[in-house]
Amino acid sequence: MTVSIKSPEEIAVMRSAGRQAAELLEMIGEHVRPGVTTDELNDLCERYTTQVLGCRSAPLGYHGFPKSICTSVNHVVCHGIPNDKPLRKGDIVNIDVTVIKDDFHGDTSAMFSVGTPSVLARRLSETCYEALWVGIRMVGPGVRL
Repeated sequence: MTVSIKSPEEIAVMRSAGRQAAELLEMIGEHVRPGVTTDELNDLCERYTTQVLGCRSAPLGYHGFPKSICTSVNHVVCHGIPNDKPLRKGDIVNIDVTVIKDDFHGDTSAMFSVGTPSVLARRLSETCYEALWVGIRMVGPGVRL
């Protein structure tokens, strides 16, 4: 597999795209609450992506994907499609966003609790968060997965 070394300018755009994706997640977090649908969260994210960030959504239209974000509620593992079902107190929802800025992707996700999660949901979220940091600490030059 060929790896292309990015120029300092390309790295700066990559950082900017990543920052914008993180900003999008920060914005949407305050809207995750009981009674809100994932369709509503999708629409808020699409408007913010295009009108505030000046980017475009990578998932929208990708191989026919119909939405701008992925929302995985409770038992959905990943890449759930936003819909009109209202979130309920106790749900957990992973929101996955990817923005495109100057042909570079900023891709990130976060798990949100809708009110107080169950003991099992909280344990799942905490364990996944710990695993994320184990992986991040392993990253370095020459490290292979």
